[in-house]
Amino acid sequence: MSLETLQARIDYRFKDVARLRQALTHRSFGQPNNERLEFLGDSVVNHVVALALFSRFPELREGDLSRLRAQLVCQDALHGLAVELQLGAVLRLGEGELKSRGAERPSILSDALEAVFAAVYLDGGFDAAKAVIDRLFADHLTHLDPKSSLKDPKTRLQEWLQARRRQLPKYRLVETRGEAHAQEFEVECTIDGGMQTRGTGSSRRAAEQQAASAAMEKLEQHAG
Repeated sequence: MSLETLQARIDYRFKDVARLRQALTHRSFGQPNNERLEFLGDSVVNHVVALALFSRFPELREGDLSRLRAQLVCQDALHGLAVELQLGAVLRLGEGELKSRGAERPSILSDALEAVFAAVYLDGGFDAAKAVIDRLFADHLTHLDPKSSLKDPKTRLQEWLQARRRQLPKYRLVETRGEAHAQEFEVECTIDGGMQTRGTGSSRRAAEQQAASAAMEKLEQHAG
């Protein structure tokens, strides 16, 4: 995939494409890389999503809005958006990261997406960044139900199974990857009947939540 294609997918054309190139450059590739842009992008996406939630749910309290925002901009959510954009195909990674399939790693992809948001902000201003983020999050916001979303995936899955008098899920750590300061965990969730899903995250808990979310999605699809 080319940078031209990526710009079409986010519906924003850079005046200075070097900013986009830097946003897609991992520190393993060299300098300048996307670490500073990631820092800025994290603030930009939090701001834009906070505005969207504030407007969409005028009845929710501050704590509930904070929890919803945390779900929408967490690593797993950003990783999902990055995969949809096929961001991994245009990342610039060092040889070691390429060999270890860094272009598929949730932490690297989510960080790169935040960096892209920052690059848009620096290139076109806040309104341009807001437009890109609003478009990418539109589907998530449309289907967001605070009553269910305010419960974490593991809780939702447990309650769903208990309501149907089924056994509770079992979680198993499958693999731990990466160096101590940047570990990634992979967890398997098994439900009676043979259904299995997997999740990855920067902590075992985060990986379990992702695996539970995937299981919940499958169960709801089958039930529907």
